Amino acid sequence: MMNWQQLISNKRLGQEHRHTERHDDRTEFKRDYDRLIFSAPFRRLQNKTQVFPLPGSVFVHNRLTHSLEVASVGMSLGNDVARKLTERHPELRDTLFQEIGQIVATACLAHDMGNPPFGHSGEKAIQTFFTEGPGSGLQRQLSHQFWDDITHFEGNANAFRLLTHQFQGRRAGGFVMTYTTLASIVKYPFASAAAGKKGKFGFFTTELDTYRHIADELGLICQSGPGEPLRFARHPLVYLVEAADDICYEIMDIEDAHKLKILSYEETADLLLSFFDEATRERIARRIADEGLTDNNEKVVYLRACVISLLESECVQAFVDHEEAILSGQFAGSLIGHISPLPAEAYTRCSELSVQRIYRSKPVLDVELSGYRIMETLMQQMVDAIMHPDRFYSKQLIGRVSSQYDIGNPDLETRLMAVIDYISGMTDVYALDEYQKICGLSLPIV
Repeated sequence: MMNWQQLISNKRLGQEHRHTERHDDRTEFKRDYDRLIFSAPFRRLQNKTQVFPLPGSVFVHNRLTHSLEVASVGMSLGNDVARKLTERHPELRDTLFQEIGQIVATACLAHDMGNPPFGHSGEKAIQTFFTEGPGSGLQRQLSHQFWDDITHFEGNANAFRLLTHQFQGRRAGGFVMTYTTLASIVKYPFASAAAGKKGKFGFFTTELDTYRHIADELGLICQSGPGEPLRFARHPLVYLVEAADDICYEIMDIEDAHKLKILSYEETADLLLSFFDEATRERIARRIADEGLTDNNEKVVYLRACVISLLESECVQAFVDHEEAILSGQFAGSLIGHISPLPAEAYTRCSELSVQRIYRSKPVLDVELSGYRIMETLMQQMVDAIMHPDRFYSKQLIGRVSSQYDIGNPDLETRLMAVIDYISGMTDVYALDEYQKICGLSLPIV
């Protein structure tokens, strides 16, 4: 069994033996939160697609607004779980455990920071460059572990790398995070060799020892046998981060689809009200009337808030009810998968409609197709440049890359990872601009 006293640690990666003088009353976990909020990688999320194309006349969610909303829900989940579990375990009062709301909120801020431009389409472009494209010829020159990493390239693993990897002798973005915050963002705590058909994993080979050190420090349960790829049980707070994400992306995508007129008001209201029994629906209708809400967008906002509140409460209860299974590493699935039947059925209905009507809608598919081609071209041009660095065009391309990326390293795997770091860190707009310049489609205007 994992235990809460060990799981919640404010020790910082890279500062284990260093005494740092403090000049304010912030907790170590609040410092983590502030470091993320003020970081350049976090700000860049404002220019990365969530689901729909970046906003024109109608504002929809991008990765930044999504992450802020997930952090808000995560804070509520953590605070409510802390309150309920300290009633069950009085010994947890006045300990670091009571800060789990802050920890979960911080991990929620970071959960999408490793995503490349154009989301899943960008991930797929990086993967298939090596499995189906020109990069496939490099396999014989690379280790099995590294090949597994890049052919399963994953935004989750990339987020852990971004927060822990030391780029060119200095930590990226100045991140020196607490062990517990770092463990709380690793949704899939195993190596790429164990990714399976879903292709999900939590850390690249370059960060494997770092994750193992954190896991050992926090007492996470190792679930891999001798000779098997490294695999740990999740840190319990990962379930709360995942629940906050599940709640926000599903419900907020429905709201965005209504704003973009992909779903009618009647369809949207029916979906959101289906989370409640008849008596609750009537109470909600009376509140809407009492509030004087007549605009359909305002009504959807109100209904969305009701659904999020319900799902947050349900996930808190699921966590508390399954605390022992979570701490023993035996809990299966997500918290959303363990909520009451009525909201569970409504959530499934929303998920199915989202696939049919939202994620396969023309605007979304257009962004995915364009994004894939942009990322594919950037990968091809940059990898070709590092493979033939003495060519004139290669020198021109490499000369545009920030010195933070170790793109001139004599080791091929290090150079390839530097290219992936560089391209995956771009915003959608920057990637498009680079693509147009590389392809000669635009010239800088002086």
